[in-house]
Amino acid sequence: MRILTSTAAPDRLDADTVAVGLFEGEDAPPDLAGGALAALVESGEARRRFRKLAHTHVAGVRWIAVGLGDREDFDSERARVAGALVHGRARDLRTRRLAWLVPHGADAISTAAALTEGTLLAAYRFDRYKWGRENENGAIEALELVAAQDVSESVASAEIVADAANAARDLQNTPANDMTPTSLAQRAMDLDRDVEGVQAQIDGRDALLEREMGAFAAVAQGSYEEPRLITLRYEGPQARGPLLGFVGKAVTFDSGGISIKPSAKMHEMKFDMSGGAAVLEAVGAIARLRLPVRLLAVVGATENMPSGRSVKPGDIVRAMDGTSIEVNNTDAEGRLVLADCLCWAREQGAERLVDVATLTGAILVALGSTHAGLMGSDDAWCEEVEAAARSTGEIVWRLPLHPEYEEMIKGRYGDIVNAVEQRKAGSITAAHFLARFAGEVPWAHLDIAGTAWDLGRPYAGKGGSGFGVRLLVELARRVAARAEPPGQAAPE
Repeated sequence: MRILTSTAAPDRLDADTVAVGLFEGEDAPPDLAGGALAALVESGEARRRFRKLAHTHVAGVRWIAVGLGDREDFDSERARVAGALVHGRARDLRTRRLAWLVPHGADAISTAAALTEGTLLAAYRFDRYKWGRENENGAIEALELVAAQDVSESVASAEIVADAANAARDLQNTPANDMTPTSLAQRAMDLDRDVEGVQAQIDGRDALLEREMGAFAAVAQGSYEEPRLITLRYEGPQARGPLLGFVGKAVTFDSGGISIKPSAKMHEMKFDMSGGAAVLEAVGAIARLRLPVRLLAVVGATENMPSGRSVKPGDIVRAMDGTSIEVNNTDAEGRLVLADCLCWAREQGAERLVDVATLTGAILVALGSTHAGLMGSDDAWCEEVEAAARSTGEIVWRLPLHPEYEEMIKGRYGDIVNAVEQRKAGSITAAHFLARFAGEVPWAHLDIAGTAWDLGRPYAGKGGSGFGVRLLVELARRVAARAEPPGQAAPE
């Protein structure tokens, strides 16, 4: 889909379909569509309630009216949803070129960006394995954002970020027989080759053993697929601020290992690499946007499979920092992988850490698919993450850390256990496990097990959602904005 911007009058647009938003208590512009739009509202067919859609035809042009609800409730997330809903109706109407009139009185820059994101995310399709792909003649060819001011910069940025989220969805949706750790590492190498400023380093099983990453290696030892430790580095022009460390869990298939999962919905465990997918594609977007940040990304990629050489319940393994871990449950493998990845990120100099992982089923029970779970060691850093989440609509809810929860992961034979026996505070105790390996570095943990797939939003309903890409890009943007440019002293 080509993305265009314009400041042209509505009657000068070269579009076969035009979308208009309607706010509660406000009249439709009487001059639009020769008064047909106002008549559609007057008849009651077009309504101002959020998400309501109606359309009409005037002089060979389709006009779609979408309710935006109360103006004071309108924000970027509502704009994304509106963009997605209009896309669905426009596609049904066989639209080729869609124009969106950015609502008057709204922040044109942020609204145009959100409409772009909502449209592109809703346009995503994954059909590479189908016999004869979906007829592309039904796809919208162009989207034009029409505003009273130039919105081209924010729209171009939104296109990059939405494309990155959709790329992460491709990684997520690809089945585990094709999306192996080696395949995921190849994606990192593709970013190294194609995106200026990105450097990739790929390490295998031997490197894990040489660096004494015993926790990560223990998960990987049961599979015949080679594990991959993926390290990406990026330093933007005029880079400033702390070295950001993004860490992603990428278990490309999680059978549960010896503590094998029930067969029902086990096929969904191809999505257990969603955190790693989000981290990889966020790095690509940050580099394409040329954000002035310093960034280190670490992704631990492996399968978790049962075999004669798998780690067993009761085994004790040792992480990179020397911590001994009792493996009570081999299905609590993600935290073992992340333990060594966090240690590696710290060793490489990360000054702020965020890990992204489909870590616990407990977070789905607690928060459903509306919020991801947020836990962290530093209030100011967690507030930055929360602000980025609100801005992107990838919202999070912070859960507490407390010494009593930390007591629950203490081991009998080793320093800590990878899973507590009581069915209490499963997401929080998992976060306390990770906190040990983040050390003194400000750290935030995002448990996305409830939001990584089947999100249920108009722009990401079924399958991989790409959750985390937009959040991480916005976080990097905020860090850059807060930091002083190189050589510039802070004011007294």
